[in-house]
Amino acid sequence: MTLEPADGVVQAVVLYDGRLLLVADGHGWALPSGTPEPAEPAEATAARVVYELTGYLVDGTEPLTPPDAAAADGASAVVCQLLSESPSDGAGLAPEQVRWVPISETGDAALPPAVRAYLRGHTPA
Repeated sequence: MTLEPADGVVQAVVLYDGRLLLVADGHGWALPSGTPEPAEPAEATAARVVYELTGYLVDGTEPLTPPDAAAADGASAVVCQLLSESPSDGAGLAPEQVRWVPISETGDAALPPAVRAYLRGHTPA
């Protein structure tokens, strides 16, 4: 597997125990997202952004949207595995700006269609 440098915005999709990690974005709740460093693959960008914003350690494991199929706004999404159940100190966002939301309650969040489709397949029964 070759990791390609990312372009545009990378969104992190972090699921744990039937809940999705969301952050306050000024207009409501959204996926943690950010722009890649030079030559940084989307998987590494997603992991870095989640850690910088929330303090949670994750592993960007699976591109949900390949770079050539990014959304119209240039964003791509990466599914991440949670590696730490508690955030470390020094997160860029205050605790009240970070929320674990049950998948069934993500209707008001700004989520791209590819992420909504992915979540439909991962909603607990």
